[in-house]
This record gives sequence, structure tokens and C-alpha cells, in this order.
Amino acid sequence: MSDVVTEAVAALTAKLGGAGFDGAAKFVIEGEGAIIIDGNGVRASDEDADVSLTADTETFKAILDGELNPTTAFMTGKLTVDGDMGQAMKLASVLG
Repeated sequence: MSDVVTEAVAALTAKLGGAGFDGAAKFVIEGEGAIIIDGNGVRASDEDADVSLTADTETFKAILDGELNPTTAFMTGKLTVDGDMGQAMKLASVLG
């Protein structure tokens, strides 16, 4: 597992406040790996999910740091979404 994924798991866990997520979402960080967020919390994994969000490392860090709104990242093509858009919007509100 890459350092980027390890740091992202810790940051997402903190943002969720230790709570789970109703559904399953996967963040794919290009060239680094994938993270699953579901009812069990946050972990490094590449299993199937309701929605997959893909971005490069810089975009993902900017979203986590609150410097980039996930919806803006999607609208500008920096973040791609594959799957249940409703789950993606719910996750964006959690990260927001």
C-alpha cells in the first residue's frame, strides 16, 4: 500500500468521525491504489462498490484538505464518477 493511500485512509476516517457510510464508495487514486468507504468504515481495498470516484493524487488531496469541492472537481473533469450518482452526492456532502 502506498503512503498516499495510507494517509488518505487516515484522513477519511477522521472526516467520517469513525462512523461508517450508508452504502459503498470507492476512491481510486491514479497510480496509488483504492480506498473503500462503507458501513464498516474506511480501508484500503479495490473491491466492488456502488460508486467509484477516480482522481489523481493532487485532486484527491485537494478534496480531502477542503481546497477543492468534489462537485467542482467533477464538473471540471478532475474527478470521474462511475456508478450510483446519488451515493457520490451523499459522499460529497460528508467530505464537504
